[in-house]
Amino acid sequence: MYTVEDLALTLSQYLPYDQVAKVKRAYYYAEQAHDGQRRKSGEPYVTHPLAVAEILSELRMDCDGLTAALLHDVIEDTGISREALTEQFGEGVASLVDGVSKLTHLEFNSQIEKQAHNFQKMAMAMADDIRVILVKLADRLHNMRTLDAMPAHKKRRIARETLDIYAPIANRLGMYKVRVDLESLAFQAYYPMRARMLQRAIHKKYGQQRIKDTQKLEDTIRSELAADYIEASISVREKHIYSIYQKMDKKRRSLDEIMDVMGVRIVTDRHDSCYRILGVIHALFKPIEGRFKDYIAVPKSNGYQSLHTTVLGTNGIPMEVQIRTEEMDLVANNGIAAHWAYKVGGSSSMPSNHDRATKWVKSLLEIQQKARNPIEFVDNVKSDLFPDEVYVFTPNGQIIELPSGATPVDFAYGVHTEIGNTCISCRINRRLAPLSTQLESGQTVEIITAKNAQPNVAWLSFAITGKARTNIRHYLKDKQRENAISIGHRLLTRSLNAFKSNVEELTTEQIAQVLENHQIVTMDDLLESIGKGRHVGYLVARELFPNIDEDTLITPKSFKVNGSEGMLISYAKCCAPIPGDPIVGYVQVDKGIVIHHLNCPNVQDHLSNPERFIHMAWGKDIEEELHISLIVTYINERGAVAKIASSISDTDFQVSNLDIIERGRVSRLRLSITISSRIGLADVMRRIKAVRCVEKVSRETIVGR
Repeated sequence: MYTVEDLALTLSQYLPYDQVAKVKRAYYYAEQAHDGQRRKSGEPYVTHPLAVAEILSELRMDCDGLTAALLHDVIEDTGISREALTEQFGEGVASLVDGVSKLTHLEFNSQIEKQAHNFQKMAMAMADDIRVILVKLADRLHNMRTLDAMPAHKKRRIARETLDIYAPIANRLGMYKVRVDLESLAFQAYYPMRARMLQRAIHKKYGQQRIKDTQKLEDTIRSELAADYIEASISVREKHIYSIYQKMDKKRRSLDEIMDVMGVRIVTDRHDSCYRILGVIHALFKPIEGRFKDYIAVPKSNGYQSLHTTVLGTNGIPMEVQIRTEEMDLVANNGIAAHWAYKVGGSSSMPSNHDRATKWVKSLLEIQQKARNPIEFVDNVKSDLFPDEVYVFTPNGQIIELPSGATPVDFAYGVHTEIGNTCISCRINRRLAPLSTQLESGQTVEIITAKNAQPNVAWLSFAITGKARTNIRHYLKDKQRENAISIGHRLLTRSLNAFKSNVEELTTEQIAQVLENHQIVTMDDLLESIGKGRHVGYLVARELFPNIDEDTLITPKSFKVNGSEGMLISYAKCCAPIPGDPIVGYVQVDKGIVIHHLNCPNVQDHLSNPERFIHMAWGKDIEEELHISLIVTYINERGAVAKIASSISDTDFQVSNLDIIERGRVSRLRLSITISSRIGLADVMRRIKAVRCVEKVSRETIVGR
């Protein structure tokens, strides 16, 4: 049985005597505090914090972290106060213990909500001191190792939470060993039958002669490296079972199709030796094309560095070879915990993954502050917790790490929030590209910004990073209220003009009466409601002046569209009006003003609510870019489509889509184009009509399809 003396022996290898004594004192304090308490297994409770300290000692945790590990349940389970711990062990330890204690479970309406709240609290505690999460991870690891004492339903719940939250956090912090242990134990607890069947299948496929083959493989590589005077340690291993299961599950592959079940790790002493070893491995075994990754030149976001290559082994089975230095190996296995190993050892070459982890935690706080609720917060950071990364470059060569599937919008927010908020387009490898383009490793991305630009709600359909999604939502939420108040003010002012009044002339009594009638708190709230279409400006004006005869009302001026109203003025897709068209506005609940062409058939559907109609007019200097579709009828001859497309290729108008909707001798295609005025539209239509094979060009409306 593991004892405090065993712990002290391990600690004496890297901590001074007085610090080891402090850790031992914390153990005896915890032993006394937990006296009489037992775990579900029947063991004395103090064996749990001792085991947590043992796990952290393997990571070479510092004195305060170990002391907090031994005392981490004292505040929660024994009634000893934070002040008492501060008096005994100092403010640093008490703060750590308090941080871990705050991660205890509370009662919530659902398991998802409970998990979200716990994760949110964890992020906030990590921001104060990253060691809080290390203690919590070690605590969870020991709980997983002793999970058999729990009833079946609790086993599954704890295992699921471990796979959803704790293992991904360990991975994000680069703690490979802890992550693998958590995943393997949780997989066996959550899917016991699948784990057993997969283990048997792996043993059946790779188990025969495995020891002999492994030894032979090690000897072959060792002798080849020795011939080149390269010193290195070599280990051959099987990939852990949950990693294999994930690949089979996500990619819908059988065990036979998984490329790298077997793995070789080669650890050397020098940076340049890694690349020399890579040359030896590729000379010895046939490399599989497209399976080489250089994480030394471009480290992962959690600080991980290594060369990865997949080769065909002597028995024809693919195997992944990882090549790294001893320092890289320490960081790869322990991640952020390697920071304390270096700190205690007094090394000056501090691993950068501590700074990376701190930066990540700060980004979590920014997301947390802008998220509306804990569930949205967790949803936004999922992509950060499961990063299959791509690495792209800024124009000046800075590397930006993003999750797989990220777009230029994610990149823009990754560089700076303000760049994200004002981006309008981008160049990928110097070519203009849509903001929805999925980025690939090695690309250079340049973001084009505009001073008055703002996030678009459509970005939420393709932005995937937590930082991007949170900032877009936050900006839109604030901006929508601001826009709604502005439009509401204009709509109410326009309606009040009919009563020969305006908002500024309203009395306090008039406003108070209307607010009370609608149970609204402030005038801004009322204006926002009008701007969003929940209340109608004319009806509110009628309430403010109930005694005025309608026959005396004057006709209000047209509502001018200047293009800067924001997201609460939109253009109907059915008729796609553009500047210069005669238009009418319809106030729709929660959508604001939807602008239609005056002759749009859909306008007739709204005549039952005439008070929601607004006379509209285009502003003098409007330069609104709008999407319309043209239907082109043409003779289907060779190169016809190319001729039509090239007829407008030298203009400033952007073609977003070209779709052939009818084939035959006489064919039809739909050309989606961004246009800013009727003059521009006339120019485009004239150019297309000038193509010899074109018979007819017309604007499309959805109603007319």
